Amino acid sequence: MNRSKITKEKSTVTIEKGQQFPLTIKRLGINGEGVGYFKRQVVFVPGALPGEEIVAEVTKVNPRFAEARIKKIRKKSAERITPPCPIYDRCGGCQLQHLDYQATLREKRSIVKQAFERYTNMNMAHIEIRQTIGMENPWAYRNKSQMQVGKEKERVLAGLFAMNSHLLIDLSECMVQHPLANKATQVIKTILQDLNIPIYDERKRKGLVRSIVTRVGFETGHLQVVLVTTEERIPRKELLIEEIKKRLPEVHSLQQNINGKKTSLIFGEETIHLHGEEEIEEKLGSLSFSLSARAFFQLNPKQTVRLYDEAKKAAKLTGEERVVDAYCGVGTIGLWLADQAKEVRGMDIIPAAIEDARKNAKRHGYDHMTYEVGKAEDVVLKWVKDGWKPDVFVVDPPRTGCDDKLLNTMIRVKPKRIVYVSCNPSTLAKDVEQLRKAGYQLNYVQPVDMFPWTSQVECVSQLVLKND
Repeated sequence: MNRSKITKEKSTVTIEKGQQFPLTIKRLGINGEGVGYFKRQVVFVPGALPGEEIVAEVTKVNPRFAEARIKKIRKKSAERITPPCPIYDRCGGCQLQHLDYQATLREKRSIVKQAFERYTNMNMAHIEIRQTIGMENPWAYRNKSQMQVGKEKERVLAGLFAMNSHLLIDLSECMVQHPLANKATQVIKTILQDLNIPIYDERKRKGLVRSIVTRVGFETGHLQVVLVTTEERIPRKELLIEEIKKRLPEVHSLQQNINGKKTSLIFGEETIHLHGEEEIEEKLGSLSFSLSARAFFQLNPKQTVRLYDEAKKAAKLTGEERVVDAYCGVGTIGLWLADQAKEVRGMDIIPAAIEDARKNAKRHGYDHMTYEVGKAEDVVLKWVKDGWKPDVFVVDPPRTGCDDKLLNTMIRVKPKRIVYVSCNPSTLAKDVEQLRKAGYQLNYVQPVDMFPWTSQVECVSQLVLKND
């Protein structure tokens, strides 16, 4: 993230790298780091908590902010706890395991509030930002893992790269992953080592196996494994498949994905079916879904039910509304709303996701749902041109927020309500500001903790067309 956008301070930085000074932490930043001020300059300190008084040592100086590390904690927060994961600070997957869980929920609401203060001209006294909806048990909640594969001498590793580095941290037991995902990753890592299958080297950009991707159906128990490789040919491929079947009989679907590009993206365009079914099944509430290897599906099934319930409340459907489900993926939100909508139409740029969405609608007996491949802004305008006007728009965009063309399309089409599901408070606030200027009123924002122990927070926002 470009932190130069975070602060409005205009003065010149007067501190230097290596300098040490006392610092009081005022709040958490959007990446979970502590934020303090020294000589009117913003200082970001990973691992520091609000209310703590520390001695900070500057590690990096930028024109409008500085970064530092904790040299010493002089006054510790009463909400600081001992992280249960022994490598959490090295892996970088969970930024807040050192903070009491209830406190993380409060801080996530604060992060949302900060985003609206920073990126909108709205009167904060008139914005209802509700308390964050958390989990009763915030562990083992992830249904999907994407572990990078590497080698340390002859030992095969599978884990995540440490923050801002190419150092691979081996994750033998991740506490936020489903136990079956942990087991599958470890077994396959051992098989790759036993069979001496070539492993991809991130630095040299050579080798074969790049990632082990697993997905678990929490309700069905189905396990999907995808081996991401740089090319299709795998030495001893048949033996590899047989060993996976023998040592990991829980595998319901085994796939190979080809990604030979120099990219940070996990998946390539081609997927090859190796064993079992091509898809796995998962259930959310009373709904069931077919999931192909590359299909998007929420990573926390338990909280997804709560998130979608909030989206349904925000939509305020009476059975007479035409609903657009933009960025629909496999159609989860649309299906959640379908029993109270007159018609649901969705779109996504990934053809496999649209195929899954159509199958899911048919499976549940809905004949008032339509799905098309394409960009939302293009598809919606085509529908409007054909005489179909939506009453409710549901958007669940990536972290970059809604495409400007989609925002302009919504403004032009003027649905009565917009339900904005967001995974990034900053882009949510920016997009809400555009919609507000175009005549929409923000009624409320409901944060939901989809990723406990991280700084990420999901939100459901209800916007209503004024004078409607």
